[in-house]
Amino acid sequence: MGIWHRLFGRAQPQERRSSGTGYTAEILSARQSYIAGRSGLGELTATVQACTSLWESAFAIATVEGTDLLDRRTMAMLARSLALRGEALFLIREEGLVPASDWDLSTRNGRPRAYRVSVSEAGGGRSETALAAEVLHLRLGSDPVAPWTGTAPLRRSALTAGMLHALESALAEVYELAPIGSQVVPFPENPETSNEELGRSFRRRRGRVLLRESVQVTAAGGPAPAADWRPADLTPDLSRSMAAETLEAASGAIMAAFGVLPGLFAVAAQGPLVREAQRHLATWVLQPIAELLAEEASAKLGVAVAIDTLTPLQAFDAGGSARAVAGLVQAVAQAKEAGLSTDELRPLFAAVDWAEVMKG
Repeated sequence: MGIWHRLFGRAQPQERRSSGTGYTAEILSARQSYIAGRSGLGELTATVQACTSLWESAFAIATVEGTDLLDRRTMAMLARSLALRGEALFLIREEGLVPASDWDLSTRNGRPRAYRVSVSEAGGGRSETALAAEVLHLRLGSDPVAPWTGTAPLRRSALTAGMLHALESALAEVYELAPIGSQVVPFPENPETSNEELGRSFRRRRGRVLLRESVQVTAAGGPAPAADWRPADLTPDLSRSMAAETLEAASGAIMAAFGVLPGLFAVAAQGPLVREAQRHLATWVLQPIAELLAEEASAKLGVAVAIDTLTPLQAFDAGGSARAVAGLVQAVAQAKEAGLSTDELRPLFAAVDWAEVMKG
């Protein structure tokens, strides 16, 4: 075999691949971030990242019962993918759940049957094929036209996200390039080339008084008029553009798309408002997503999985719960004094959604 290889064979060239942290990967990542920002996603704004962090942190401390595969790191990664992409996919393997960076799938009756999954690695990605039972696939905002895909909150509110991105980009350029706090003494009778040079010299000149000698004179050849030396402020008047109000409204709308009450980030927010905002986020957004994840995990893992985000987040009114318990105990004590049996009390408690208390 060695002689045959020396006579007819050729040495196989060594295949080299760039690492995931190389220059090409950095350029592609930067280009992807640029495209994501300009396409109206607004993922680079602090408003979106704050909402995404709330989702990520809430799922990281959620209580998971029935499986050890959904650890805190996996839950946080899943929540971030759901917030920014609208769906998350993990391969079910013996060593744990493997996150997928990209995937393609085939369906039957709108339900996934098989997946072709790309998994990221440090030295380059790999692809493999898996059946639907081997994949944990969670989707949010699915459309009946394509029920096998999810939609991110920013995609569902792309117009508002684009406006938020445009506002923050415009304000960033203003504060970067505008000569804020600068003043200049005008001189109208100046060559056009000198005006262009003067305009370029104003760039990033902040907090300065720019003095230029005036050449404007009266028709009789007298000195320059006093009005010519009146300074003019170069600071842009952003109040007339309603930029601050529009930015606040756009930020509040994006928070609402993520299920976060805008009052949570208000400067004058008090404790009751913060607790109510946490309760709203956990009750109307996070816990329904947790129920969808628990249903998907129960079907794919073969065990009953339960996920609770309300209790770890303490998304409940502690004072109201204490008053409810005190009222319940008092009601049961009065019922016993009146000689009422448990069967007679059960319909009364069912009327106020306390039937679980009277079981057993």
